[in-house]
Amino acid sequence: MNRIGLCLDLSTVQIARLQANLEDAELVTNGTLQGCDIAFGNPDPDDLLSAETLRWVQLESVGFGEYIDLDWSGLGSRVTLTNLAGFFCDPVAETALAGILALGRGVNHLVRLQAAGEWVGDPIRADLRLLKGAHVVMLGYGAINRRLAELLQPFGCTISPVGSDAAPDKLDAVLPTTDILVSAVPDTPATRNLMNADRLALLPANAVFVNLGRGSVVDEAALAGALRRGHLAGAVLDVTCEEPLPADHPFWRCPNTLLTQHTGGGTNDEMDRKIDMFMENLQRYRNGAPLMGVVDMNRGY
Repeated sequence: MNRIGLCLDLSTVQIARLQANLEDAELVTNGTLQGCDIAFGNPDPDDLLSAETLRWVQLESVGFGEYIDLDWSGLGSRVTLTNLAGFFCDPVAETALAGILALGRGVNHLVRLQAAGEWVGDPIRADLRLLKGAHVVMLGYGAINRRLAELLQPFGCTISPVGSDAAPDKLDAVLPTTDILVSAVPDTPATRNLMNADRLALLPANAVFVNLGRGSVVDEAALAGALRRGHLAGAVLDVTCEEPLPADHPFWRCPNTLLTQHTGGGTNDEMDRKIDMFMENLQRYRNGAPLMGVVDMNRGY
């Protein structure tokens, strides 16, 4: 009989729903993993190490940065870690599209004018841009950027995918003609600070930077400086290096910057869908079938 340690906050209704579908498995809701062979949620790294009976951890996230520094040389032979790869592609892609359109059509300015009761009108028109025909460079071409590419099809955009493992000179070659740069890469040694000051400088002055993956991909000080100087037309940032963003962080005051506060993957049925995915993977686990979303710690995603 499986013993499943619950490591995420569920409502009493959701716990009851989960329990009703576990057949003969025992659901442990007191936060301990001792004696559990399965964990659902993101356990404390120390708890993961000390739970010697643990065999599989289903994370409630795509990211797993808190576990990277663990010694997986031995742990990896005992514990399989799975994440929610692909789970958030629809909402995150829609958030990106909403942010890109909001900046292009001046919605961010218009909302502030409405709050202030100020009518500007025609002078705004000269600053508005079309998404139609834009050159969109996608840094990383996993589920999120592939879905965004589908959403951009009606706008006739030119899509240039650049894999996170591509040679840096390939990225450098496309940046000078980029209208919109969308980053959706994980946090790995290869992606950290990939968008440094030199690469940000390669972008044209009308470019918009969109970050959907991890804040570590960009030099935040350099990005803030480029936005303040008007070198970039704007930014849509769902992720930042430090979350919550400190009150004194320059991003709060950067022009044409939309901070979506890592809500891009959210939906009103998010937790229920996570339960559904866990149940599907649990069935695979019991049947000895390949699990969805297995994390390769050597690869970093």
